Amino acid sequence: MSHSAHPAGPSHGYPLPSVEPMAPPDLTVLNRRVWSANVERRAGELTVAGLPVTALAAEHGTPAFVLDTDDLRGRAGAYVEAFEGGDVYYAGKAFLCTAVAALLAEEGLGIDVCTAGELAIALRAGVDPERLALHGNNKSVAELRLALEAGVGRIVLDSQVEIDRLAELAAETGVRPKVLIRVTVGVEAHTHAFIATAHEDQKFGFSLASGQAADAVARVLSHSALRLVGLHSHIGSQIFDTSGFEVAAHRVVGLLAQIRDEHGIELPEIDLGGGQGIAYVEGDDPQPAADVAARLHEIVRRECALAGLAVPRLSVEPGRAIIGPSMLTLYEVGTVKPIELDGGLVRNYVSVDGGMSDNIRTALYDADYTVVLANRLSDAAAQLSRVVGKHCESGDIVVRDCWLPADVAPGDLLAVAATGAYCYAMASNYNRIPRPPVVAVGTARAGGTVSAGSAASAGPTASAGPTASAGPAASAEVIVRRETLEQLMANDVGWNGAAQRLPGAARVVG
Repeated sequence: MSHSAHPAGPSHGYPLPSVEPMAPPDLTVLNRRVWSANVERRAGELTVAGLPVTALAAEHGTPAFVLDTDDLRGRAGAYVEAFEGGDVYYAGKAFLCTAVAALLAEEGLGIDVCTAGELAIALRAGVDPERLALHGNNKSVAELRLALEAGVGRIVLDSQVEIDRLAELAAETGVRPKVLIRVTVGVEAHTHAFIATAHEDQKFGFSLASGQAADAVARVLSHSALRLVGLHSHIGSQIFDTSGFEVAAHRVVGLLAQIRDEHGIELPEIDLGGGQGIAYVEGDDPQPAADVAARLHEIVRRECALAGLAVPRLSVEPGRAIIGPSMLTLYEVGTVKPIELDGGLVRNYVSVDGGMSDNIRTALYDADYTVVLANRLSDAAAQLSRVVGKHCESGDIVVRDCWLPADVAPGDLLAVAATGAYCYAMASNYNRIPRPPVVAVGTARAGGTVSAGSAASAGPTASAGPTASAGPAASAEVIVRRETLEQLMANDVGWNGAAQRLPGAARVVG
């Protein structure tokens, strides 16, 4: 949906609804493509691996990110199996913490990192450095040095400056890194302009059409301190079909053939990046990992056969496709405000205790999400609604247009699906709000304080329903703590480094 905007943001707050004018017949139904595998309703209440959300909220507060760890393992394993014989690097920028990095490494994934911070988390989690790939369009000397010292398996080069910078550091340290060249292949992914990354006019990679990519290859080969092993391409994010990958693979393989003809070498690897989409709302139709892999392998084999090349080892970098559906966000409703729209429509503005500080994607990308009343069933009529946050911005919207029961009230819990990717990762302290915790729920990790049988202690609104009798009991464990106000103030040292001031003291400027 298009809208007018001025430098300060949207000027009219998206006044027209983008949902169908007729409400869905049953607001309690969960779209299995959207929600993680172990989210269901029991006695009307949403549960994750059998744990009721009221118990989770009572124990850990709201807002809170809830990670379905068994679902995450399943998605990770599906990618590893589908790309057997190649490499799967989890795109850490989607969401990264030590627990998730360790879990994914256990499932056989490598990690794609792009900063010293992400690299430090992966190393702290015990990920084999050889299974790490370092990305980024502006890697600093310190970051490249850290990668060399750690023994990072692949470094993806993004500029002529970086080629020379890394070569100098490699010669200095005596480490000869394996490198790939990021190629901008000129493919326009059918996605939001800000997350389409293979068209020519953007900051990433070496342009294939202009000859920059071929020049970069020659430059890397001129440095004996660098070992060129392959080419890298990434065409964007939230992509549902493989047609863009087909064009990208055709052009990357064409460059492989050019390198063979001009330099007499066949590079053994290509990385086609990530970008596989997920279902956020009804109608989104993502492809299973096995189908994606089969199509990409078919494309690469065909293009290599036409070019007379040996088939290189294929790598991919899914992030959203692995972590996105495995997480939801729990919010508590604070206020409900009915607003009359043009044509007699009424929309409830449902304000929750989070917002753009924990999910900036709606404001940034016009992203759509699925939201449900999570703590109870309701027989009230469906009401056109907008879920908004508590920040001082009219664009602070979590779910722009949705249907919720008309009796949603303060104290109710809402659950927003598929918030694993780029929500916590892009979270901020806007309005000085501490970031939420991440609570891992499932049988995949031991520990935790909430069990499937503990809902009765959560208060009269808890309704756990039947507890699964087969298999190990699920548990909840905090893997990222909620920030505190004290932590927010830790770096605020005040005037002359004196954070503490006398009661009632003030400083007037001007």
